[in-house]
Amino acid sequence: MEQPKKKKKSKKEFFNFYWIYGALALLFIGSYFWNTNPEAKEIDSNILNQVLVSQHVDKIVIVRKKEQAQIYIKPDSMKTEERYKDFINTKTGKAQEGPHYFHMIGSVETFNNFVEKAQNQIITKDTIGKTEEEKIQIIQNFKPVIIAYDNSKDWTEMFGWFLPIIVIVVIWIFIMRSMTKGSGGSQMFNFGKSKAQLFDKDAAVNVNFNDVAGLEGAKEEIIEIVDFLKNPSKYTTLGGKIPKGVLLVGPPGTGKTLLAKAVAGEAKVPFFTLSGSDFVEMFVGVGASRVRDLFKSAKEKAPCIIFIDEIDAIGRARGKANFSGSNDERENTLNALLTEMDGFSTNNGVIILAATNRADVLDKALMRAGRFDRQIHVELPDVEERKEIFKVHIRNLKLNKDFDSEFFARQTPGFSGADIANVCNEAALIAARKAKKSIGKQDFLDAIDRIVGGLERRSKIISPREKKVIAFHEAGHATVSWLIEHASPLVKVTIVPRGKSLGAAWYLPEERQLTTFDQMFDEMTATLGGRAAEEVFFGEVSTGALNDLERVSKQAHAIVVYFGMNEKIGNTSYYDSSGQSEYTFQKPYSDETARLIDSEIHKLVEKAYERAKDIIRDNKDKLEILANMLLEKEVIFREDVVAILGERPHEVLDIKAEIIEAEEKKTEETPDEKSDTPLE
Repeated sequence: MEQPKKKKKSKKEFFNFYWIYGALALLFIGSYFWNTNPEAKEIDSNILNQVLVSQHVDKIVIVRKKEQAQIYIKPDSMKTEERYKDFINTKTGKAQEGPHYFHMIGSVETFNNFVEKAQNQIITKDTIGKTEEEKIQIIQNFKPVIIAYDNSKDWTEMFGWFLPIIVIVVIWIFIMRSMTKGSGGSQMFNFGKSKAQLFDKDAAVNVNFNDVAGLEGAKEEIIEIVDFLKNPSKYTTLGGKIPKGVLLVGPPGTGKTLLAKAVAGEAKVPFFTLSGSDFVEMFVGVGASRVRDLFKSAKEKAPCIIFIDEIDAIGRARGKANFSGSNDERENTLNALLTEMDGFSTNNGVIILAATNRADVLDKALMRAGRFDRQIHVELPDVEERKEIFKVHIRNLKLNKDFDSEFFARQTPGFSGADIANVCNEAALIAARKAKKSIGKQDFLDAIDRIVGGLERRSKIISPREKKVIAFHEAGHATVSWLIEHASPLVKVTIVPRGKSLGAAWYLPEERQLTTFDQMFDEMTATLGGRAAEEVFFGEVSTGALNDLERVSKQAHAIVVYFGMNEKIGNTSYYDSSGQSEYTFQKPYSDETARLIDSEIHKLVEKAYERAKDIIRDNKDKLEILANMLLEKEVIFREDVVAILGERPHEVLDIKAEIIEAEEKKTEETPDEKSDTPLE
């Protein structure tokens, strides 16, 4: 297969106009810091007088602009005098050029008088004890210090005057060059342009519906949208209209963006994708301008799809969270989006696909029919859907023969598609860390533990006393949950620290759509089993039950306030599914009701706690054996709990009931041999 020939770069391509700017900047910086002269030292009047009297001064230059006198020392004096050794180059041994000192002057005339007095001192000192002729000779041979004047202006100051002008000229040239580049040029003139990424026949997406496991109901509606675009006449001949918008709603990680990618791969039409935050800018009017530009480009490519991910970034209900009272740029963007989706101008063949996990905060005008005609709820997968998701994500993994997707689907209740993908990746990393050639069942179990509980921290220092408390705490959870009917079945218990927790118990919760009060109360009782065990065995409680208390308090609050399961509060719910009360500063009930709610929540939690303590007291010996085994092994499984506590009583009763029911059904289907009446 022949490789495409690389184009040779012309000489013009090696030159860039910005190099000139860079060279000027480097020249300015270099000239500012480059200094060939040594750094002059400031001296006061006394030292200057001593230097002058010692006749070490070669010359003095008065810089009028700086109001200073620069003193140059004689080279011979620098070599002979110790005080001037700093001005001798240690490598070459040569005296450095000056100025070597500087002295701040008030006025030139005063400084000249000062120098003249110093020179008079020299003459007076040299003429002491001399004859008149000798004095005259000394005065004639005396060479006064040369004083020069520097009236020139500092070039750096001149450059400071010209620098702003140069900067303005450079910016102006840059702007003019940007304007001539067209629409694909600088971002300075493209703030209002859409940031949407376009996928068409030249940039196709390789994801299709086969890569989306589970979500069968959502896929059915999405596939219909794709069919709208492929065969529009099939629907328009009957007078139907293509839907304008489809909103994907669901928890994070459930596959909303993956569905959009599958649509892009299957539809074979231009696909614009961007995030809701791409409309938000610090400049006023940019968001609305980008919306208009996006729809303008989409109309030119129609039929096509626009996918806006996390649309709640711009689609929040108007008039909320705007405490400044100023004009909200986000609201302007939303208004532009509403107008483009369903205004006077029609967008034939343009379908809006959006995704969010906060549908409760979206504006009602955005959610109405005619804009988002369809809302597709993408929920967490059930056990069968998780099984299919596992099959998708293990395609490229090297697995052992003991892998069972159905087993792991049951071990991951509440996991989203993204969580399952993370489990498969973690299992591969764990197997690679152990230098295995294939990924086994234990690697997947370790990956699930890693994601649910966090990384093991065996190096964490825990005292024997604390370890014992943790063991009895976790054994309390295991015992109480094992002996009550509606608690989730236990999988394993560990006292090895993971993440922020010092111990943990793994359960396999039942997947149910409806929950009764007894089920919720049993869960609360099992959650409080750890703290109850601490109080029964040690007579005191620790801070280890913080997470348990938080969960129980929220559950009790939901029972009383949301689900209407309290006798005194009655069949009243204060839950707001619309999100309208999110920014309000008052509760939807009176202070008297608030006190009653607090009282009922407290009673409910205490009732569950006392029940947990009663169960632990009745099974104190068995719990102690379980805790000691936990201290010894650090991790115990369901089989160990069965060996100590026996089979779960309610599971045994359920099995017996199923056997009796099966036998009764079999008896009804078997014909009575003594009966003479023929069976019809």
